[in-house]
Amino acid sequence: MDRNQFIGLILMFALLAVYFTWFAPEPPIEELSTQEEPVSETIEEAAPVDSTFILPTIPDSIQASLITQQFGAFAFAADGGETEKTIENEEILISFSNKGGRIKEVILKNHKDYLGNPLVLVDGSKSRSEMMIDHNGKMINLSDLSFVPTIKTFGDTTQISYVLSNGSFSIIQKYLLPPSGFQVAYSVESKNLNTVLNPSDIQFNWNHAINRAENNLEDGRYNSNVRYLLANEDYDELAERSTDFEDETLDSQIKWVSFKQKFFTAGIIANEAFKSGYVSQTVDFGDTTSVKNLSMQLLIPYSDFASNFKAKYFFGPNNYRVLKKVAPDFEENLDMGWGPLPLVNKYLIIPIFHFLERFISNYGIIILLIVIVIRLILAPLTWKSHMSMAKMRAMKPELDEIKAKHDGDMQKAQKEQMKLYQQVGINPVSGCIPMLLQMPILFSLFFFFPNAVELRQQAFLWAHDLSTYDSVINLPFEIPFYGDHVSLFTLLMTLSTILYTWSNSQITTVQGPMKTLQYMMPIMFLFVLNSYASGLTFYYFVSNMVTFGQTVIFRKIIDEDKIHALLQENKKKNANKKKSKFQTRLEDAMKASQEAQKNKKKKK
Repeated sequence: MDRNQFIGLILMFALLAVYFTWFAPEPPIEELSTQEEPVSETIEEAAPVDSTFILPTIPDSIQASLITQQFGAFAFAADGGETEKTIENEEILISFSNKGGRIKEVILKNHKDYLGNPLVLVDGSKSRSEMMIDHNGKMINLSDLSFVPTIKTFGDTTQISYVLSNGSFSIIQKYLLPPSGFQVAYSVESKNLNTVLNPSDIQFNWNHAINRAENNLEDGRYNSNVRYLLANEDYDELAERSTDFEDETLDSQIKWVSFKQKFFTAGIIANEAFKSGYVSQTVDFGDTTSVKNLSMQLLIPYSDFASNFKAKYFFGPNNYRVLKKVAPDFEENLDMGWGPLPLVNKYLIIPIFHFLERFISNYGIIILLIVIVIRLILAPLTWKSHMSMAKMRAMKPELDEIKAKHDGDMQKAQKEQMKLYQQVGINPVSGCIPMLLQMPILFSLFFFFPNAVELRQQAFLWAHDLSTYDSVINLPFEIPFYGDHVSLFTLLMTLSTILYTWSNSQITTVQGPMKTLQYMMPIMFLFVLNSYASGLTFYYFVSNMVTFGQTVIFRKIIDEDKIHALLQENKKKNANKKKSKFQTRLEDAMKASQEAQKNKKKKK
């Protein structure tokens, strides 16, 4: 409470004391009755006593004085109740409050929450935006002032304006909503503000509690945060998976700030830039209806606000095609992985997905076709890998002889194996390289499917929602690292991986611990992926089956006898060939490894 407010309260109490001491009416004096009342033998219940205390009414002159003292030149707009206006287009419905002329609530018309209710992206009871202005050294919240609304249409576009004016100065806020889309143009026009405002930057505050839209509350909290882009094109964000209090002071100019959740985003984008800002986030674990509490405080340069400040809001899904059109790097609100993975998603997976989406409405079928397309793209690499394995299988008898010949002496056996590989023209790592080149695609899909809003609430077979796990059995208890449900797609993926691994192990030369380890990986993924999106585990399952079919076809096409004969010819040609640089380095590495093992044994 500042000095002026304190003095105002003292004056108000002084006036009330004077009023009730000298001007209040005297209560009437009751005459005492000398007549005795007859006593009733029947005891009746006493009538209730009205103990309501009626507060005295503050005179209008005092109220007006207090309002003027608090709001100064803006006192004319400080009275009156709240009213709301609503505008909408094909995708969103927006409610505005006359208090501050601000957006109060936003509903996404074509989306539902996990309970089947309309998806309220901005909830008026949990989210509040406001502007603070400096009037003669006192901060006034525009949300305490009543603006006058006007709605106009320009063709299919709707404009709602909120005007605050006393004739000598004015503030006009305009919102422009096109017939479709998720963007709302916003501008502030003002007149003669320099007569009532100090030239201080305007503070824009937005406190936003994300409504719970998905069934998995924990997953929602791990996928929500504040993200922002600075005017120098540096993108950053608060820790997404953190449930602790996180904050950041932004000392440089800001292009946009967003409140990102797993499938949807609300944000504000300046046409030029905000001067500076502060962002924060935290979790209220006692509130299961909210995911995270996010906040932004941005400074609008006074010169922009006093002339014509322009920005736009975004309220919509995390769809790559939609986000990319909003602002530079706004597609960062869609998680697409790290390193080279976003490039794979942007330029390979997403274009294929959206192309198929134009012709097919069943997303399970789309995923199946994506598997086929990806396997066709990778077919040359897969073929090369199978050819390398076929060569290794063709040389298996010779490799077995070398092992038997040097039984127990691994160094000599490996040295002779490398010599044999050189003679027949086999690169022992050539089969691994094609597999490694496929890994970016496999990992990029690991990010794409769980975050694809297109799969949200899309059913396929027994999965009610391809964006979350499919549960065929809900367990009455929770298994550590596994969960309290059984995902059938994850189970099928694991079994198909084990089957494929077993099939390959019958014809490969993998021995020792690696042979056991290759069966451990599918079991580990059974635990890891049990709570992941069923769209992802369905993709991996179908991919395993297609790969298994490819393997069968390749084995029928590849003539291993012909390959063996060709390798024998190479062996004769290269009998006296010098070692390659690669083979020399590999042998040196093997020798160093053997020496290290011997030294360890000696120390023991």
